[in-house]
Amino acid sequence: MALSDAWLKANSGKKIEKRFEKADRDGLSVRVTPQGKITFQLRYRYDGKAARVDLGSYPLMTLKSARSEGQRLKGKLEQGYDPRVVKQLEKQAILNADSLEELFLQWYHSYCKENKKGHHEILRSFQLYVFPAVGHLPAEEVTLHEWLALLEKRAQATPGIADRILTNAKQMLKWGVRRRLITSNPIANINATEDLRIKKGTGTRSLSPDEIGMMWQALEHSRMAPKNKIFLKLCLFYGCRNGELRVSEKEHFDFEKRIWTVPPANHKMGKSTKKPLLRPITPEIEPLLKEAFLLSGESKHLFNNSGSDKPMGQGAPLALPYNLMQWLRRHRDYEMKHWSVHDLRKTARTNFSELTEPHIAEIMLGHKLPGQWQVYDHYDYLKEQTEAYTRWWEKLIDINSSSLE
Repeated sequence: MALSDAWLKANSGKKIEKRFEKADRDGLSVRVTPQGKITFQLRYRYDGKAARVDLGSYPLMTLKSARSEGQRLKGKLEQGYDPRVVKQLEKQAILNADSLEELFLQWYHSYCKENKKGHHEILRSFQLYVFPAVGHLPAEEVTLHEWLALLEKRAQATPGIADRILTNAKQMLKWGVRRRLITSNPIANINATEDLRIKKGTGTRSLSPDEIGMMWQALEHSRMAPKNKIFLKLCLFYGCRNGELRVSEKEHFDFEKRIWTVPPANHKMGKSTKKPLLRPITPEIEPLLKEAFLLSGESKHLFNNSGSDKPMGQGAPLALPYNLMQWLRRHRDYEMKHWSVHDLRKTARTNFSELTEPHIAEIMLGHKLPGQWQVYDHYDYLKEQTEAYTRWWEKLIDINSSSLE
């Protein structure tokens, strides 16, 4: 007579005198110990010999699940596999499976660290928001629903970080699939805009001449650290990415040739172009650079963390605009619309448009020239950049003089 749920429930945990077995169907049976432990087992013949393999114990495994597992293993038997070996290999695969954190660290050290400038921030995001939730789980077992729960929660609090996690998690899982560390990428088709409702857009904020004048007043008169004042002035003057300035080293500035060289490793396009950015050191800006040299002491970096030889941290410039806006609110009764350090780059580019040709302005920002132009034109345009930067400095002086009237 076949097994039933009622029979299993009645005999589970019931002490008996000696062990016995009871058959079900299709080779499935149970073994019952004197202590009442019931174990499902599959009987079969392999290579002409009788064999059996344990499937699981009741009630952790239900009768329905045991029958399903028995059929699965009999299917493997039909293909020539020994069910005992199949179970052993599957157990070993579970024991050896990389956790999500282990998979991430493999990807991070072999790919991310070498190819992404912001790899420190990527690592930090996963340490804070991913590893505590699912980092300990086998990477293969983290489901789409678990990923979405994690990402949707983060998207509500900090959309930018959620977008970063999604982008890099997709790349990590794709990397793992290609190397057969995992079999699938459950979030391959998840879209930040459609699925997480993260609105992406290019900021349009740039400072007007009046705002530039007020900002400059705050720079001149606030208690902000002198090195931070110089940092913001240089960001506005050069229109550079603030990261290019943060990690710059003193040896990158040649005052004899009057050139600031940004190595490929220090700028966004360096990975693809393999070329440095060359920016002129104009007579007007040279005193600010030399003052920064003195303020950084013996450090090799132009802008270093106080008391160390490490470059200014990525988060260091973030609060600077807010500090200036606070000073203007208190001391000038001036309410300034929010702006970021990156908005200084947009401000510079907006003004470059009336001071030079579009392609010169793009070169000054460190952008690639379009199409074949980039391939065939290897001229550095330093002379043209110098002329444009000189005009820009003159305009800044005029703006600041007007703001004091």
